[in-house]
Amino acid sequence: QVQVAESGGGLVQAGGSLRLSCTASGLTFGDYTMAWFRQAPGKEREGVAAIDSDGSTVYADAAKGRFTISRDNAKNTLYLQMNSLKPEDTAMYYCAASLSSMWRLLRTWAYGDWGQGTQVTVSS
Repeated sequence: QVQVAESGGGLVQAGGSLRLSCTASGLTFGDYTMAWFRQAPGKEREGVAAIDSDGSTVYADAAKGRFTISRDNAKNTLYLQMNSLKPEDTAMYYCAASLSSMWRLLRTWAYGDWGQGTQVTVSS
């Protein structure tokens, strides 16, 4: 059974930084593309960034230049370093796994095995 758990969220002032972590078990972590998504109240879940098994990455426009996705396959862990945070980054952040060839689209239908999320709140 695949289990995914996010951590590292919190309350931060605009301009600050946070590092999110996601640990996964029950899957061969290194074989999967891993991604971060987020969902703000009243909005659809949107892709933030993804990294495939070879380390190739893709970022949503909102994340480019501020966020960095990385992974440690030895620890079955995915990371998201978020810098220069803005109030509009406030959302529940989720990680998810994919074996889809369409992973670069950062669409929810290409990903499964979702975690419960970690809340990020950025105050102005």
